[in-house]
Amino acid sequence: MTKPELTILLAQPRGFCAGVDRAIQIVEQALERFGKPIYVRHEIVHNRFVVESLERKGAVFVDELDEVPEGAKVIFSAHGVPKSVPAEAKRRELFYLDATCPLVSKVHNQAQHQQRSGHHILLIGHEGHPEVIGTMGQLPDGAMTLVETEEDVAKLDIAPGTLLSYVTQTTLSVDDTAAIVAALRVRFPDIAEPGSEDICYATTNRQEAVKVIAERCDAVIVIGAPNSSNSNRLVEVALRAGSKDAALVERASMMDWNRFSECRTLGLTAGASAPETLVEEFIAACSDRFDVTIEPVTLREENIQFKLPRALTD
Repeated sequence: MTKPELTILLAQPRGFCAGVDRAIQIVEQALERFGKPIYVRHEIVHNRFVVESLERKGAVFVDELDEVPEGAKVIFSAHGVPKSVPAEAKRRELFYLDATCPLVSKVHNQAQHQQRSGHHILLIGHEGHPEVIGTMGQLPDGAMTLVETEEDVAKLDIAPGTLLSYVTQTTLSVDDTAAIVAALRVRFPDIAEPGSEDICYATTNRQEAVKVIAERCDAVIVIGAPNSSNSNRLVEVALRAGSKDAALVERASMMDWNRFSECRTLGLTAGASAPETLVEEFIAACSDRFDVTIEPVTLREENIQFKLPRALTD
């Protein structure tokens, strides 16, 4: 039987960013240098495939430091942690490595600098996300207020004369964040802004690449985990940019093929914590059902790399 034809518009850039790649390397090299087990507080990145791969190599993932035995070695995830976490690790004399993405650390530093300058900080982000918890944990209680939506801006109860500045979670929708920032500027004309964009280059690039292909697609598939903020934002961006349908798919085995059986042009991308292996797996699954033509669509190339901690390179 002749297979139906399917053109896959393969977005580039997609998949791993420099911060995710660095975090995974930190775990892998720590295992090589120090032996197993290496404990990791929270998922090193939001992807079960990656986490399970590291578990097979000897990483042990825990929710909190009290699950880490005395004398063990521990790594903090790429999303960043509150200051209380390394403080507790030092108190217990645990050897630790911080895999926080340098771009998240930049936001931490901005918030601390502005707070030392007498500003109250508004954090644009999603409540409960590990990065937001880590960023808010850089400052004393009450020094930072979370803003999730434009509606939240109108509800802010800020005393007259308060010096204000804002920072953002690095994995947000660029368009949604711009709307919230615009609302902040209207309500607080003197609000201090970050010296540079907080939303990371990888989040921005992947969203822009999806916008390029969305109007040409019957549907867009984003390979990524359900708890990955940047992956979920790609689905939203695809729909807003003109794709008739879009879905987040963790693995090819979880694809709802019936939903997309009539698609003849499919956009394909991957969140910043999804390895290319899962994209290849998905394309192979498509090839079992369709006569597939791959059309790469490149927005720009990425060549950013971040250094590993000195404890792994000395």
